[in-house]
Amino acid sequence: MRRELRNKEGVRETFTGTFVRFGTKKNWHGFEDKTILLNNIKTLCGENVTDHLWFNFTKQFEKVDLKENDVVEFDARVKRYKKGYQGYRDDVYKPVEIDYKLSHPTKIKILK
Repeated sequence: MRRELRNKEGVRETFTGTFVRFGTKKNWHGFEDKTILLNNIKTLCGENVTDHLWFNFTKQFEKVDLKENDVVEFDARVKRYKKGYQGYRDDVYKPVEIDYKLSHPTKIKILK
């Protein structure tokens, strides 16, 4: 669990992170959506929040033309979510737990 984020649940704040790579995930309709991976997520004060987070590749991220190792600054809200397997198969054991993420990133810009 991301304990540092748990203490800031519901708060909108400015963060920085280092762009690592693009990825994909399947959406509800079975199609692939593009994602991005940011490492070393910190607050503006330099407080480490988490080692990595995945984000949907939104139009706001598309506008900044990300390159590997770019340091990105953005505003986001801390939200909780359930992670783990929530299906009915008996052969899958991944217990459901609460974790925290950064949601609705805006004001995205690359720091030089």
